[in-house]
Amino acid sequence: MKLGLGLYRHMLTAENYRFARQCGCTHVVAHLVDYFNQGEDNERENQPTGGRGGWGRAGDPSRLWTAEELVALKEQVKAAGLELAAVENFDPAHWYDVLLDGPNKEAHLQNIKNMIRNVGRAGIPVIGYNFSLAGVAGRIKGPFARGSAISVGMEGVDETPIPKGMVWNMVYDQDAPPGTVEPVTSEALWQRLKDFLEAVLPVAEEAGVTLAAHPDDPPAPGLRGQPRLVYQPRLYQKLLDLRPSPRNALEFCIGSLAEMTEGNLYEAVDYYSRRDPQGKIAYVHLRNVHGKVPHYRETFVDDGDVDMVRVLGILKKNGFEGVVIPDHTPQMACSAPWHAGMAYALGYIRALLTTA
Repeated sequence: MKLGLGLYRHMLTAENYRFARQCGCTHVVAHLVDYFNQGEDNERENQPTGGRGGWGRAGDPSRLWTAEELVALKEQVKAAGLELAAVENFDPAHWYDVLLDGPNKEAHLQNIKNMIRNVGRAGIPVIGYNFSLAGVAGRIKGPFARGSAISVGMEGVDETPIPKGMVWNMVYDQDAPPGTVEPVTSEALWQRLKDFLEAVLPVAEEAGVTLAAHPDDPPAPGLRGQPRLVYQPRLYQKLLDLRPSPRNALEFCIGSLAEMTEGNLYEAVDYYSRRDPQGKIAYVHLRNVHGKVPHYRETFVDDGDVDMVRVLGILKKNGFEGVVIPDHTPQMACSAPWHAGMAYALGYIRALLTTA
């Protein structure tokens, strides 16, 4: 297994690449969406929660990822002694009507296809994505972790309807008319995902890019008046079965799986890391928690309900050779709270990788 670090857009810097190498990382997962673009309660502290106003504004709808900028990013990462393992998440500005089944759906599917091709041209093997209307919403922040470290959690399901002009917890249209997004059925949302996969997976197959689906975070059956898709471990299989393909894979989030109310985390790790000669796990998020939806708290990687030694032992037994990254981590009491918390997590995981 390989140790990696996820970096938000504003953190894709030479200094943070050096930090990753100093912590023993060999790979980087890059977020190209700016989650910190003037969202409510966002303090650029590298742990976005957002309020009902969301994370912030989506990006420029006319500015897609280009092959040139992706190649440049890959070369910057390589110059620091690292490899670019994946890019994570599409900007809502580029595909909101794929999620909403709106009038720009075909044009937005073309956006995704073009970006997949560009990622392939740049030689980046994976794109992680999260097909969701509410996105990562409904979390709260507080001194929840060991020693009162600042972390995030959930205390009940947020049923506040999503305002028009917002999807995936980001605002794509600041001038949208008043009102809220019309609720849809679970069946309709699954059909939208199927439409997406059927449209873009042939392009991904041709480009040599794996699409890796993140489960719902938080994994509640519904959030902000809208259904969710992968909120139990068994629903990962439903997603894979919608359009079987070696390029239809999983962004395997241990924290989200641990928060789910059904199934067995360790059985899910075992099943998806051994079920196919090609494997169905593109890369792994490692995060620990206490509790399950709708009441849980994120913890330090060694201090939750998840036995990380057991998780990594299963992955090693099944021959998983992909990248594992700390998802996010409690902030430590010092002048560099994110870096200290992440260094702690990386050191712990690196030690397990040598012994598991």
